Amino acid sequence: MADILASLRSLMASQSPPLDALLVPSEDYHQSEYVSARDKRREFVSGFTGSAGLALITKNEARLWTDGRYFLQATQQLSDQWKLMRIGEDPPVDAWMSDNLQKEAAIGIDPWCVSVDTAQRWERAFAKKNQKLVQTSTNLIDEIWKNRPPAEINPAVDHPLEFAGRSVAEKLKALREKLSSEKARGIIITTLDEVAWLYNIRGSDVSYSPVVHAFAIVTLNSAFLYLDKRKVSSKVSSSLQANGIEVRQYGAVSSDAAMLASNQLDQATGVNSGQNGVCQNDTCDNDLIWVDPASCCYALFSRLDANKLLLQQSPLALAKALKNPVELDGLKNAHIRDGAAVVQYLVWLDKQMQEIYGASGYFLEGEVTSKKIPNAPCREAMKLTEVSVSDKLEGFRASKEHFRGLSFPTISSVGPNAAIIHYSPQAKTCAELDPNSIYLFDSGAQYLDGTTDITRTVHFGKPSAHEKACYTSVLKGHIALGNARFPNGTNGYSLDILARIPLWRYGLDYRHGTGHGIGSYLNVHEGPHQISFRPQARNVPLQVSMTVTDEPGYYEDGNFGIRLENLLVIKEAETEFNFGDKGYLSFEHITWAPYQIKLIDLSILTPEEIQWLNRYHLKCREILGPYLDTNEMEWLKKATEPMKG
Repeated sequence: MADILASLRSLMASQSPPLDALLVPSEDYHQSEYVSARDKRREFVSGFTGSAGLALITKNEARLWTDGRYFLQATQQLSDQWKLMRIGEDPPVDAWMSDNLQKEAAIGIDPWCVSVDTAQRWERAFAKKNQKLVQTSTNLIDEIWKNRPPAEINPAVDHPLEFAGRSVAEKLKALREKLSSEKARGIIITTLDEVAWLYNIRGSDVSYSPVVHAFAIVTLNSAFLYLDKRKVSSKVSSSLQANGIEVRQYGAVSSDAAMLASNQLDQATGVNSGQNGVCQNDTCDNDLIWVDPASCCYALFSRLDANKLLLQQSPLALAKALKNPVELDGLKNAHIRDGAAVVQYLVWLDKQMQEIYGASGYFLEGEVTSKKIPNAPCREAMKLTEVSVSDKLEGFRASKEHFRGLSFPTISSVGPNAAIIHYSPQAKTCAELDPNSIYLFDSGAQYLDGTTDITRTVHFGKPSAHEKACYTSVLKGHIALGNARFPNGTNGYSLDILARIPLWRYGLDYRHGTGHGIGSYLNVHEGPHQISFRPQARNVPLQVSMTVTDEPGYYEDGNFGIRLENLLVIKEAETEFNFGDKGYLSFEHITWAPYQIKLIDLSILTPEEIQWLNRYHLKCREILGPYLDTNEMEWLKKATEPMKG
């Protein structure tokens, strides 16, 4: 790590002007949360593997900012060359740079990896000391990364209408109508899932996310897709052409953005998607270019005329979040198959924990009788690790219809590791399962008809009274949020408190948001809405046909972690009254897997909560039954026996 920082500082000093600091974000050219191996620049330079973080390297310091999900992980992974900066507790990066770097300091960025919003926020902070943001001509990390993974040529594929639910023609027509209503003549689309959704294509350029590295530009009469042309088969090319979409090389987006700004792009290409266009002549007075400042990179923004930009959230973000009936049916079906896989996993794991470790098992609270696992060399072959059991879970999912892979790296965590919110077990260093410790698994899959994300927390031995109280408090918050009714116009910021109140009663809390949207065979984390204490959760109200997770938790460093997660669909609520004629909304659970009854302290639950749990568990039996064999169904019946308060 010291050699990497030394090489980087030498390169920084050789720039013109010499750089006093360099910012290395987590994101790629598309502001993606999850990036390909060759785009993990911040991980390479810092050694921190979490999905969110920002590295700052100065002449004599190296600091990393990350959020509460990763405080413990970053503490463990950062070398003594680095200092951890806790977002929400320590000064934000722009304030720290403004206060601690010298007057007129030059701070370098790769403008392709930084959003417009972020770059402009930094520039405002730098103004008081005449510090300047310097756009480097190349990425300095790439220059010192000797074994950087090569770019892969993974094929783009069509996403069939039977799963997409809306045609490309329909989506382009709606987008162009939105452009026209906002006096815009074109839009630059930079986020990978928006490009994939709009053009009904999928790919495998990013692990766990079925997307293609691509940009798109759509005008009132034309449409363009920018990607490595080697990824486009004749079949995909034909379907794109049928919708008036011209395929261009990935790197051409920069020059085409400049041509779009000067109103020359349509004329230069001669492409006109006539059946989808809304402006068929030169009489349109639309003159703005729509750019989403939160996702468009600063490099493309710099090619445009700042006086003729519409800087607001992409219209595709909300359109993609509002699932159509086909997508909703697909998500529900995917979650049924996924729930069956989770139950099959629990049945298998319960048996293994009893046979190998002498655990009392999923249902009983006895002490471990004796460790039945033999000594080496047989021990290594028999023992269960966080990675080996998560591989087994993946196997159960892989047997299901339409399975295409995992939707994120499985968080399979035992005891103290479960307190690391986004823990990522590694085969060589992961823990062995322990019948005396809590086991948390947060996992999901990509199916052609939907993306899944579920978390359950279990104990195969005798949980302590404290563990039960914490689990039940998390469960109470989970139930409270899932049963909420709220008026139209309510945002996720307003609802977040519902999941925390049972924990607050004991002086407990958690450092992450409570819910995020999920894609339809797309990204497992999808906006623009969310349920969170963070201010951005105020930006978009929750609306009918959105999906959102319900996942409160509690984490005790060095001891255990608890999280419970279901996916919810927002629907209209049936209420006796309709105050203000607003209309009211509620949630529908579409995740099906039991909550472990022996971890529940029934004395803490209300009769209404017990009644809800019993109804939910009965539905688990009914819905998952057709996907389970006789033994698995008997286990599920036992796991969902009615509780009595």
